[in-house]
Parts: sequence; structure tokens; C-alpha cells
Amino acid sequence: MTIDIVHPEIEKYLDTLLPAREPWFIEMEKMAEEEDFPAIGPQVGVLLEILARAVNAKQIMELGSGFGYSGLWFARALPADGFLLLTDFEEKNRQLAEKYFKIAGKDHMMEFRVGDALELLNREKGPYDLIFNDIDKEFYPQVIEPVYGLLRKGGLFITDNTLWYGKVAREPMDRTTGFIREFNTRLKSHKGFLTNWLPLRDGLSVSIKI
Repeated sequence: MTIDIVHPEIEKYLDTLLPAREPWFIEMEKMAEEEDFPAIGPQVGVLLEILARAVNAKQIMELGSGFGYSGLWFARALPADGFLLLTDFEEKNRQLAEKYFKIAGKDHMMEFRVGDALELLNREKGPYDLIFNDIDKEFYPQVIEPVYGLLRKGGLFITDNTLWYGKVAREPMDRTTGFIREFNTRLKSHKGFLTNWLPLRDGLSVSIKI
């Protein structure tokens, strides 16, 4: 059974406060809705841009980029010489992401690697200013230590879906919810991260490397 993380009326009100978005964002949101693809949506997108700007991010990595929607919010925050590494296991998502990044004039700062995000993560050297995690939930607990090793001090680790339709607050829980709860517990006790959980959309954890 799911729980409304944010009351629907509050969700609607927050939508009225969103800044105007470029046509490619609107097109991508429509595509996500039509294909039932779990894109982060503009409320989270604006927050990602704010957080990237707040830490003056120049090097960002995404674990599970889909067709590039969240990546374009990060790209808005990057300087002209910034770098964004996107990852996904589907070639069609790479093609879509490259299309939209080109439309947005941000293709010069992105690289898209197709493959297992966890394997790609473990091959990276860093350092990164910000790493965003949105891979398959059963792998969430496995990304914490590799991400910690790749982030600079003061860098951000942001993870989507950490409240998982509110299921994390209920018993009994299914297997996927169990992995997310394990991830949250490990992150809470990690001595190298200071973390808070935001009840926005499907829940977002924001950790800073201390």
C-alpha cells in the first residue's frame, strides 16, 4: 500500500510556483508521461540545479540517466567547461539524451556511456563534485562506498526514490523496499556523509561528504 508523500493539493500548488521551462523539458515530460517513464519531474529538477549551483559543480556523474531529463537540469548549472557523465543500460536512451542535449546546446559538456551503472561507477577515478543515483533499487546499497571514494570533500551525493511511495514507513515490506531501507540505514550511519531526506515527489536523499 502506498502513501501520499506530499499531499496532492500541495503538489498542485508547488507546480504553480515552478519557473518557466524550455520547450525541450516540456517535450521530455510529455514523453515520460505517455510512456509511463519515472522521470524526476520539474520540482526535483529545479532542486537538482540549485544544489549543483550551490556547490559550484564542474564535474557531475549520473547513475541511471534514462533519456537525459535529470541530466539537462544539471547541465543548466554547469559552467561552459563543465563535464557531465550520463549512464544507462539502454542504447535508445543514449540516442534520446544526445538528441535533447544537442537541441538544448549542451551536448559539448556531456558524455553518455551505455552499460551497467555500477560497473561504470567502479571504473571511474574522479573526483566528482556531485553524483546523482537513480539506478535499479536493489543496487542502491552497493553504490555508497564507490560514490564516497569518487566525491571530493564537500561534494554531494543525491539519490532519488528514497521514500519509495511511502512504503519505507510501512511493514511488512517487499524486497525492493527492503533494499531502499537498507540504503537509507547505511547512509544514516555512514561517518563520511551527513544526510537528510526530503519528502519531495518520491523522496530524495541529499548527502554531503564531510
